[in-house]
Amino acid sequence: MQSNLVLKELAQEDIIVPNENKVYLFLKRLIDIVGSGLGILILIPVFLIIGILIKLEDPKGSVFFSQKRNGLNGKEFNMYKFRSMVHNAEDLLESLMSKNEMDGPVFKIKDDPRITKIGKFIRKTSLDELPQLFNVLKGDMSLVGPRPPIPREVIQYNKYQYQRLLVKPGITCYWQISGRNNIDFDEWVELDLKYIKERNLFKDIYIILMTLPVLLGDKNAS
Repeated sequence: MQSNLVLKELAQEDIIVPNENKVYLFLKRLIDIVGSGLGILILIPVFLIIGILIKLEDPKGSVFFSQKRNGLNGKEFNMYKFRSMVHNAEDLLESLMSKNEMDGPVFKIKDDPRITKIGKFIRKTSLDELPQLFNVLKGDMSLVGPRPPIPREVIQYNKYQYQRLLVKPGITCYWQISGRNNIDFDEWVELDLKYIKERNLFKDIYIILMTLPVLLGDKNAS
């Protein structure tokens, strides 16, 4: 596997060993299928309303935004979101790189001028992440796991950071319930590796339950 090749030279004390218990992985996948399937059915009206509002504000762009991300062992897949930025956001990225407020390979700025009005709302409530339920249903992602990074970020990872890709990525994890943008990249990595080492069914359920209040509005979201 690609991850094994990348991590080969890591010192023994830095190596993270994920919980690969077969019963746990089976139940985790079962929860993913049932949870994402029910979520999609229940949220169809929400999908429709958000889609209409996005098109009304910026008719040129699509409702959904698809982006290449790195998943388990670095494998690329298309991750889905509701579009929260202007239709030409990627073209404007280079001009904003100097304003990056995150350290490491991640790009984030608090008041990104590319974000639309409806985009600010769906980001604040994390509703922009809802289409990832389709990624979970497909098996590219899990409900709980480290957030899937962008390939241009991954090529800047060192071997220790690359261990974030040892497990299937998720919609939510410790980062989402521990401060989000108030946490720097190194802390983010440590939280992900903590989850990878400690993950079990009860911890997954705990993280899902702790994520629900974020849907009511998170001051750290952007």
